[in-house]
Amino acid sequence: MTTPTVRMFRRLEGLFCVYKPPGVHWKLTRDSIETNLLKGLNAAPAQPLPQEVRFLEQPNSVAEAPKGLTLSAASLPVLSKHHLVTGPEFQRIRVGVGHRLDAFSSGVLVLAVGNGNKALQNLYNSQATRDYTLEGEFGTATDDFSHTGRVVERSTYGHITQDKLERVLAMLQGANNKALLMYSNVDMRSQEAYEMAVHGLLGPEGKSVPILTDLRCIHFEPPNFTLEVRCLNETQKYLRKVVHEIGLELHSTAVCKGVRRTRDGPFNLQDALTHHHWTASDVMRAIRQYHTSKKNKKHSPEQIKDPGLQPPEENITACPQNDTNWEEAAHRVK
Repeated sequence: MTTPTVRMFRRLEGLFCVYKPPGVHWKLTRDSIETNLLKGLNAAPAQPLPQEVRFLEQPNSVAEAPKGLTLSAASLPVLSKHHLVTGPEFQRIRVGVGHRLDAFSSGVLVLAVGNGNKALQNLYNSQATRDYTLEGEFGTATDDFSHTGRVVERSTYGHITQDKLERVLAMLQGANNKALLMYSNVDMRSQEAYEMAVHGLLGPEGKSVPILTDLRCIHFEPPNFTLEVRCLNETQKYLRKVVHEIGLELHSTAVCKGVRRTRDGPFNLQDALTHHHWTASDVMRAIRQYHTSKKNKKHSPEQIKDPGLQPPEENITACPQNDTNWEEAAHRVK
């Protein structure tokens, strides 16, 4: 017979995501959540103590003057099973971490409890892309590409326009598209590769160099600018270096003032639990919501009937015959 604490833990098994604030190490985030989950689990109502039969001495009046003892049967709780004696039922809980964020980055951090660690490993090894928002500033270069590093160079930025910035972004995008094709390990002239590109399923097998599948500017107000990035196999240090290289391509310098992850696979900012909601009840609700949305996506008839998910008939029966047509199809990966 399972206890209420064990039943509650089973409802906690799965994937969920939290919002990691900047300046906090991911280990501290995980440890805080583990502590809160343990408190929530062990605060569940305890089962009634088991009873045992004991024979107790029955006091008699002096007037009766018994010659021997009188015993009576009584049912008493087993105090050795009390939680104050045995301690909390759960001493440790394992919370797994997916794609990590360094201490200076913020955003969506996917975590797992119990059997959810298997699904977390599958997500970690999959080709799911991640979205970031990068805050940059022209005119300064540092030793670690961030605004908190040691300044090594200062430069002018008055000649930079949004049009010039977007041309540099387009150049970087083209180079990364070629890298995506190179690491996909698929015959570029095959029908299979073409259909994968149409569906947006083309990607590197296993680990590869960081690849930016989408890169665009969403805010430009010199010296500040904001980029949206979709990528694979990245690190936050690499993304800061991208901002630095963009400054060099524009004959200036640039530093990254902030890195925020806005999506990790199926999880986005709307799903992320903020610090005040890192409790067992909120985590349980988030896991249940994820399982429900995953089940709805799996059985949704709209996804099956959506013409956007099906290639045109001529694309199914005909494979591109030259590199120009193929690259046009490959660019649809974005």
